Amino acid sequence: MFGLFGGGGNRINPEEAVKGAGDGSMQLIDIREMNELAVTGKAKGAKHIPMMQMTAKCDPRHPEFDKTLDTEKPLVVYCATGARSSQAARYLTQMGFKDVRNLGGLHDWVRGGGATERA
Repeated sequence: MFGLFGGGGNRINPEEAVKGAGDGSMQLIDIREMNELAVTGKAKGAKHIPMMQMTAKCDPRHPEFDKTLDTEKPLVVYCATGARSSQAARYLTQMGFKDVRNLGGLHDWVRGGGATERA
């Protein structure tokens, strides 16, 4: 199933995302801006890479690539509502990530039973 906002990345069930992030079988990235995290916090254990930094931090060909990311391991992205994460999922797939899923928004994480933490 594709996301509602432009078909970027398969949507993932929130409970599945919480379980996968918790057991380490999935990577979780919050693509919101720092001011958004300051207000709401982020999903516990999520890596924060703002969308504007994705080209540098998430592209394996870029010198600033975050080497803790694994292009072969399922990657779950979220934002505030799911619109930006849909776009980010398309970008990440183009950068070489094999399995990118769109969680939607932070509220979906919480609805799935996920904890939050202050950034």
